[in-house]
Amino acid sequence: MAVAFAVLWITGRVGAPSDSSAEAGFARDMATHHAQAVEMSFTVRDATTAEDVRDLAGDILTGQATQRGMFMGWLQQWGLDQGSIQPRMAWMAGHGHGQQTTSPGTAEASGQTLMPGMLSDADMKRLADAKAKDAEILYLQLMIRHHEGGVEMAEAALKLSDDTQVTGTARHIVNSQTGEIKLMTDMLAKRGAQPLPTGS
Repeated sequence: MAVAFAVLWITGRVGAPSDSSAEAGFARDMATHHAQAVEMSFTVRDATTAEDVRDLAGDILTGQATQRGMFMGWLQQWGLDQGSIQPRMAWMAGHGHGQQTTSPGTAEASGQTLMPGMLSDADMKRLADAKAKDAEILYLQLMIRHHEGGVEMAEAALKLSDDTQVTGTARHIVNSQTGEIKLMTDMLAKRGAQPLPTGS
């Protein structure tokens, strides 16, 4: 009984999450989501000398690379593979979210399936081709949308999981990325720009 209580206290549940669990799906999908944010941030740091954008990009790539490593560590701890035959976002289905088909303005013409806020290959190329102020504005606009998708995923994890390490991290993501959305909106305003309109 004492051992079972200790396991519950450490992990928030008895036993490791299964391959098809919300916890495993969140860890895998958020790791992929974070990897793209890191790539976006490296890209903009090479495209601008603006210290505020470079500082923000550095914070995002450092923080999200660290969290991505943590998600991979969870899967290893749970004895699960980093990949899965489960469709992306399947863990959110039936709980007010459903499997993601496209994000407004970010789906490829081929109809590829993207997680909330994820950039398409075309969006990533637009960012890679942009320079100076144009790169700053596009990065901020696309990262706001990316963060909004990350918040959506984290809020779903809060509703679906009873694992304390998962819910604690999800709550941190909601709080930190919501704060960064406000910061990026202010940074856009200083550049005479606004977040992308819904559906663009």
